[in-house]
Amino acid sequence: MKFINKVLICGITAAVLASPAFVSAQATVNLDQLLQQVRTGRAADNEANRQRISEFQANRARQAALLSDAKRLRTQGERRSVTLEAEFDVHDKEIVDLDIQLQERLGSLKELFGVLQQTAGDARGQFEGSLTQLQYPDRSDFLTEFAQKMGQGNRLASLEEIERLWFELQREMTESGKTVTFPTTVVAASGDEEQRDVTRIGLFNVVSNGSYLQHITETGRLIELGRQPAGRYTKRIGDLESAGGGMHAFALDPLRGQLIGLLTETPNLRERIDQGGWIGYIIIVLGIIALLAALYRLVVLSGTSAKVRSQMKNPGNPGNNPLGRVLAVYTENKAADVETLELKMGEAILKEQPKLNSMLTFLKIIAAVAPLLGLLGTVTGMINTFQAITLFGTGDPKLMAGGISQALVTTVLGLCVAIPTLFLHTLVSSRSKSVGQILQEQAAGIIARQAEGK
Repeated sequence: MKFINKVLICGITAAVLASPAFVSAQATVNLDQLLQQVRTGRAADNEANRQRISEFQANRARQAALLSDAKRLRTQGERRSVTLEAEFDVHDKEIVDLDIQLQERLGSLKELFGVLQQTAGDARGQFEGSLTQLQYPDRSDFLTEFAQKMGQGNRLASLEEIERLWFELQREMTESGKTVTFPTTVVAASGDEEQRDVTRIGLFNVVSNGSYLQHITETGRLIELGRQPAGRYTKRIGDLESAGGGMHAFALDPLRGQLIGLLTETPNLRERIDQGGWIGYIIIVLGIIALLAALYRLVVLSGTSAKVRSQMKNPGNPGNNPLGRVLAVYTENKAADVETLELKMGEAILKEQPKLNSMLTFLKIIAAVAPLLGLLGTVTGMINTFQAITLFGTGDPKLMAGGISQALVTTVLGLCVAIPTLFLHTLVSSRSKSVGQILQEQAAGIIARQAEGK
């Protein structure tokens, strides 16, 4: 050990002598002073070590006392643990015995409480989707708490809670047959919330200000339908809201708004026509032209028929009408033979036929072309439908149904134009033929009298 200390002292001395600081301080520090400093430091270190050893020996007795106390506490804890375990076993046995006694005493009541729990859960689900929830929102909290309480198994329902469950069920049945008006918050079609008086019709529909409302179960809000059903469904709402009692006609939705929602999605007449596209509009224009032409010809033929019948009463004074012009030909050719007169009058009748049959061919063409245009629109629509199926597949039946529905609109429009046009063509043709029949009858009579006279 002394040899190591000497080596260390020599190393430190050599390092100090080699450093620049020693060169600058060698005038004031020599080897004797350095040796004295090392001795002083070693003495101080030995003193500190002796103090630490003394403190450790002094604390050793105290640590032994603390260890003894810890062992004593551990022994006491082990004894207490044994005692508590024995008490736990006794109490656990008592709990098991008491639970057996509880189950025996409950008997059929346990099944009753299970039924009450199920009834409360079912009633809560039904009430949350009911329109009466708008008036009695606090019953959901009671039913939820009641079902949770019964589900715990160790808690029994009180008589008051059972009576309230029965009361809520009875009130729901009673309200299902009432029409009630009450104030609540409504989300208008514009998106703004308004405070309105709404009318609830049983458990089926809610209306306000002449419009049907939709009950959103998830949020418990009333929303005004952005698009209402046809007028024949909504025209009775105002009478029902203003009525004080009695029987009133009303479009009731037994599916609680589902049918009304489907009716709002049904396209109206204008939307149906728009589905036909440009082919549909062409068919409609042809139908309008055919209707105007047929009405015009009916009016003209009616006036012509009246003039002809009036001319039949005064054959001696030919007028400006088909029969008058035929009679004028007879007057001009009285001296001719029967064959010549017959040819002249036949020529006069043939001249009148184009005027009487005017626009009949046009009506016939429209009656034949309209269904063909409808078929063209249908084929075009089916092509678009198959293209959509190619792109999006057949996963959505509404995609195919909507395309087919649009395709068939043109067929419907074509038939709707063709059938009335064909009827009008027949009517105009019969009027024209009736006038022509009169002309032929009168001409045949004149020729017959002329032949008898000769």
